[in-house]
Order: sequence, then C-alpha cells, then structure tokens
Amino acid sequence: MSLAIKGKLTKVLEIETGTSKAGKEWKKQGFVIDSGDQFNPEICFSLFGDDKIGMLRNFGPGQEIEVSFNISSREFNGKYYHNLDAWKITGASAATNASQPVSQPAIENAPSDEEDDLPF
Repeated sequence: MSLAIKGKLTKVLEIETGTSKAGKEWKKQGFVIDSGDQFNPEICFSLFGDDKIGMLRNFGPGQEIEVSFNISSREFNGKYYHNLDAWKITGASAATNASQPVSQPAIENAPSDEEDDLPF
C-alpha cells in the first residue's frame, strides 16, 4: 500500500546503524512531520539505506514537504509493530504546482460561413 501526506518537517532524528543476522550493515534515519491534523498531528517516518537517507538532506526543519510512503506491519511475540517507510520526499510547493491544471487559452467563437442545421 502506497500513500502520501503533506506536512511541516519538525524533527530529523539521528542516523541509526547496525548489522543484520546475515552480516550486512544497515542505516536507518527517522524524521517527524506535523500534518496539521487536529488529532495526532505528528507522524514519524523511517528511511532505510544511504540513497533514501540522502533525500532528506535537501530539506530542513520548518519546511513544507510531501512524503510518499508504504505502511508495513510485522508480528513479534504476539504483538504487532508498524512502520511508515518513506520512499519519496518532495517540497510541498513543488507538488502543489505540479498537480494544478494548466489553464487553457479561451477559444473565441469565430464567425462561420456554414449554416447550423442542428434542430435545437
């Protein structure tokens, strides 16, 4: 499932590192946005890997952004844990401008030599 939400970047959390069971090193960074909603406005997202963490370098606290993300859940010892994994971050103003329709020039009614033979 892929979703997107707009909000103000409020916190950039420290980079976490570790080693998987397979011996591969990993990096993870979290960040928080304020969606402006009345209830539970702060949302924390995760970025995994250098390439995704690099997307966050283009933005700073206080900046309006749009985050595209996936929701995932997993069970451990009878409890479920959820992740919001960001995969794209754009400036909210750029996303807003791109989604607005381009206005078309008005088409003027040109005089025509043809007769209108429509019955209405």
